[in-house]
Amino acid sequence: MKKLMLTLMVIGIGITAFSQNAAKKAEDVVKFKEIRYNFGKIKQGVPVTHDFEFTNIGAEPVIIETASASCGCTTPTWPQQPVMKTKADKIRAGFNAAAPGPFEKTVFVKIKGVDVPFELKIAGEVVSAADFEKQVKK
Repeated sequence: MKKLMLTLMVIGIGITAFSQNAAKKAEDVVKFKEIRYNFGKIKQGVPVTHDFEFTNIGAEPVIIETASASCGCTTPTWPQQPVMKTKADKIRAGFNAAAPGPFEKTVFVKIKGVDVPFELKIAGEVVSAADFEKQVKK
């Protein structure tokens, strides 16, 4: 009987400890319409932007603390006010398209109360103005 009680107590403590350490995920509080966007071929020297729309699916207001990019060529902007329950907003990712070639960039979104930043991705290929014009005329 003592072994049974001891076993039950250890299991109870383990479950309690695990539930307290379970990290809240971004997917528990926000739902993004998409997390990847491909611009396709874009003209060199012409900046582009894309809006990643999301909805607060949690029970509390969502506060986006920061949105940072994997490089200086990508500039994210995010809502500065809390996003209330069931309301929608967006994170805008801008890309300056300065250097030709394919690209894939990440925007790291830090949500208050969520330990691990959420990742949004943009991709595409920057082509020279001459090559871009050739493709448009086809």
